[in-house]
Amino acid sequence: MIKFFLEKINRFTSSKKILKLIFLYHKLFGEKNIGNIGFNFLDKPSRLEIVSETIQRKKFNTYLEIGCFDNQLFNHINISKTGVDPFKGGNIKLKSDDFFKINKKKYDCVFIDGLHTYEQVTKDITNSLDCINQNGIIFVHDCLPNNVYEQNIPRSTYVWNGDVWKAIVEFRTKKDVQTYTINADYGIGVILKKKIKIYLI
Repeated sequence: MIKFFLEKINRFTSSKKILKLIFLYHKLFGEKNIGNIGFNFLDKPSRLEIVSETIQRKKFNTYLEIGCFDNQLFNHINISKTGVDPFKGGNIKLKSDDFFKINKKKYDCVFIDGLHTYEQVTKDITNSLDCINQNGIIFVHDCLPNNVYEQNIPRSTYVWNGDVWKAIVEFRTKKDVQTYTINADYGIGVILKKKIKIYLI
């Protein structure tokens, strides 16, 4: 029953009318419009194309998705898969933190698209690094917001990246992982378990 009400609250706060009100509030009383960066993802590969082709090319066998929502990606993955979402989609109804506490499996490929906040994404990446195979890959969605509103916390627009990009910048400072971002599908971060010589300081 609690999950039912949480899902209803989540849907209500994510509805277009509520988001418009929040957007107007931020525009009037928060940060001023600084314009768009100019990212155009229409002619770029989708997350499905990128993930599916990577799985096929690398001959991966296991897949983990954090934040499935309506299973846009999850339903099209044809290997052994685990999908974690507390509200909708996937096959495990837990918050990602709770899932990682009990998880014993290792995965070849992880796709992170859960709560779009720097704090949560940082935890999801750290936990994923602990359960990914040595030659595996972690994808992180929503790394390239086009303007200040798309990265607002709390959410204020329908298209919303949150401040996921901050987690990607942080992991660019690590010596034991290779991190970069693909200019496609709202920005797809890529994280590999590889020691690197050049990193952000």
